[in-house]
Amino acid sequence: MQPLSRALTRQARRQVCSSAHRSTAAVSATVVHHPALSAPVNLDSSSSRRGLATARYLDDGSARSAVINVLNNIASKREVQQYLAQFTSVSSQQFAVIKVGGAIMTDYLDVLCASLRNLNQMGLFPVIIHGAGPQLNKLLEAAGIEPQYNEGIRITDGKTLGIARRLFLQENLKLVEALESWGVRARPITSGVLMADYKDKDTYQFVGEVNQVNAESIKTSIADGYIPVLTCMAETIEGQVLNVNADKAAAMLARELVPLKTVYLSEKGGIHDKETGKLIEAINLDEEYEEYMKKPWVIHGTRSKIRDIKTLLDDLPRSSSVAIIHPEALERELFTHSGAGTLIRRGTKLQQASSLAEFEDVAQLKRTLIRDREGFDSANVVDRYLDSLKSRPFKAYYDESMEALAVVLPPADSKSSLAHLATLTMTRSAWLSNIADNVFQNLKRDFPKLAWTVKQDDENLTWFSEKADGSIARDGQVLFWYGIESPEEVRELMSEFVQHGRQMFGDINLESQLHRASVAAERIRARAQELATGRGGHAGQQQARAFSTNARPRARNVGMKTQGQQRTYATTNPNPPLGVKNREKDYPARVAVIGARGYTGQALIEMLNRHPNMDLRHVSSRELAGNKLKGYDKREIIYENLSPDDVRRMAERKEIDCWVMALPNGVCKPYVDAVDASGHTEALVIDLSADYRFNSDWVYGLPELVQRNKIASATRISNPGCYATAAQLGIAPLLSHLAPGPAQPTVFGVSGYSGAGTKPSPKNDVKNLTDNLIAYSLTDHIHEREISSQLGTEVAFVPHVAVWFAGIHHTISLPLAQQMASRDVRQLYQDRYDKEKLVKITGESPQVKAIAGKHGVEIGGFAVHSSGKRAVINVTIDNLLKGAATQCLQNMNLALGYAEYEGIPLD
Repeated sequence: MQPLSRALTRQARRQVCSSAHRSTAAVSATVVHHPALSAPVNLDSSSSRRGLATARYLDDGSARSAVINVLNNIASKREVQQYLAQFTSVSSQQFAVIKVGGAIMTDYLDVLCASLRNLNQMGLFPVIIHGAGPQLNKLLEAAGIEPQYNEGIRITDGKTLGIARRLFLQENLKLVEALESWGVRARPITSGVLMADYKDKDTYQFVGEVNQVNAESIKTSIADGYIPVLTCMAETIEGQVLNVNADKAAAMLARELVPLKTVYLSEKGGIHDKETGKLIEAINLDEEYEEYMKKPWVIHGTRSKIRDIKTLLDDLPRSSSVAIIHPEALERELFTHSGAGTLIRRGTKLQQASSLAEFEDVAQLKRTLIRDREGFDSANVVDRYLDSLKSRPFKAYYDESMEALAVVLPPADSKSSLAHLATLTMTRSAWLSNIADNVFQNLKRDFPKLAWTVKQDDENLTWFSEKADGSIARDGQVLFWYGIESPEEVRELMSEFVQHGRQMFGDINLESQLHRASVAAERIRARAQELATGRGGHAGQQQARAFSTNARPRARNVGMKTQGQQRTYATTNPNPPLGVKNREKDYPARVAVIGARGYTGQALIEMLNRHPNMDLRHVSSRELAGNKLKGYDKREIIYENLSPDDVRRMAERKEIDCWVMALPNGVCKPYVDAVDASGHTEALVIDLSADYRFNSDWVYGLPELVQRNKIASATRISNPGCYATAAQLGIAPLLSHLAPGPAQPTVFGVSGYSGAGTKPSPKNDVKNLTDNLIAYSLTDHIHEREISSQLGTEVAFVPHVAVWFAGIHHTISLPLAQQMASRDVRQLYQDRYDKEKLVKITGESPQVKAIAGKHGVEIGGFAVHSSGKRAVINVTIDNLLKGAATQCLQNMNLALGYAEYEGIPLD
């Protein structure tokens, strides 16, 4: 589907002024859409089409009408109606406040201008306020000014303020000129709107808190036909310019203007759940705020953002909301319910019931179920339906006034995991106020798998389609479902629906009962008329209206065979990378490295030097104390010899955000104890030694195999060993396919001599290693224990050292429980490491010389013995990078709130 902005622009350019209508296929054929299937499946050749709705237009200009016409073709009828009801009933300045981050100004300026042009063509004038944080950081670095932060807030001295002021004026003019080039009249407003007091002059100097908004210049700009563009500079009553936080400034503008929506544009595209890696589509604060505040991953910027948005919305009308979205999705977020980012609103708090006794007013429940379903004997039909609920488990969701009511029947037995939405009734105002979205959020939270049916002429069919993962249409009914990932289970569900239609769900569906009662009544009425007049004939059948239907299915043959070989393993990465979704901070973290003399410490320092948000403050080495640190250009740093007492005092003063312990095994405990004793509980400690790899209080930092949300919320992380990282990544995808003991995987590992450290020994003596291969610790090596402990199965590990400097090569022999082919083994690895930027799957055996200096892992070979019962895998890794320093930086990024791969070369 093309982006909405492009469709709007193209259609507006055509100046389509005539009325049009939206049509969609309403096929009696069975048409299936589901991501688990390779393509849509058509199970019937017959089809027909019907018109759904006639477009409604605003009549104040051809361009505006053209865009409304596009909305009718992209949004649902309900969404267009809500747009007409809401966005045309408020003054122009109350439409939206849009906060634009500095990164958007740099990377997505044309996308932003195109979206704003489309809004302007509709007669809409959003209020724009922008920042320029990333640009300011670059200018300060070029000027040799070291950024200073306190609790994540930039300290703005006079010199910084001068640079910031000039920059913000330049960026403001840049945006205004860009909009003008797109045909949008825009007006720069750089002073006189935001008034502020000093936040804490002694601590932050020229940083302010906005306390007043003078909106006259904004209103005048809009009245004159210009989009107002503000910058995040405020001033005191005496005229002193102050630097203010753009998010908070946008919130103050929203309080003053009371817009329908406040929009924060973000390159992340919204807030992502770090437990699942999925985008959070909506947060209903009245119902979910406390729950989110308790989540371990809601920390750093995410926590403060949700808290600040709640404070804002508490002061605004309940219809107001805040959207965090990508600039490419601006119109879709504003004009469709599905949106494209994270929508935060107060919402409607829903009540729940699992028995009729839990309803305070059963009479109201009965009236709600009859609503929009009046027909012959409807009251008695509803009574019988409620009686049936007395003897079966169910869960109901409803708001206080019962504008919305959903009844779900949980899975029939322990063998089934599919729940069924038996009844959903919604008033028109509930549809238009988004209570329906709130209901479905609750359903998805409580029922991982759900199915339901809807009549194919339902005016909300598009909305149901957006909530589902797949659908199948047959004979005027559409079966929807979500949460079913297995292709076999999908095909089984479809097969039953094709054979039985809605009847596959049995006979307790309310809509079905009302429909049968209505049909029976018509037959009786027609027969009475026939007897009275002496004439034969057929009466038309009155059909009860239903928004959605379904009920508990009858027993199904879960063992039904399907064509093709059944896959018994997962086909997607269960722990996908967080990437930029993890970014919560836009200010640097202060880092100290203890034991920076070795190869790993040096490699880490080089990477910290390239990282835009890692601010190295201290390096400690007893041997190098007093020498200048080489390879770090951000500031001059002299090696120190820090004692545990020094570390404790620094931690008590909260001088360091992240402590990296790059010490030999058995040495770092006094330093860790010092940080623990300081009371600085938020300080991150990452240990590169083996000291804490078997401590359950520490999180094992292997993001590709350990749930990333655990690492992101951790303050104590044990960095895996180099050998162990490569071995675990090489074994994990086949773990569930291994033969039972006493057979076990065997890892033949060979490392370059840098793995033996800098202290002279036979294992790092190049002369001794030339034309040689040295085996050592043939049993009970600490990495053998580490690999076995993390994988939960015994693994034999045999290490060797060779003459090259950096790089490890593993040959891993894996006994298989069942016969497998080489292509199946390779597919397992490709699926498991899908989208992992630091894991590369190759067909050939990877080579050490190709991995040296690279930041990832290569896995290949995929040989299978002729018996099909033993696989051999090759893995290579640079022991100093992904085996140590790169892994450390990846963990630092996750735990400190930066993009997961920030500062890590991905070539």
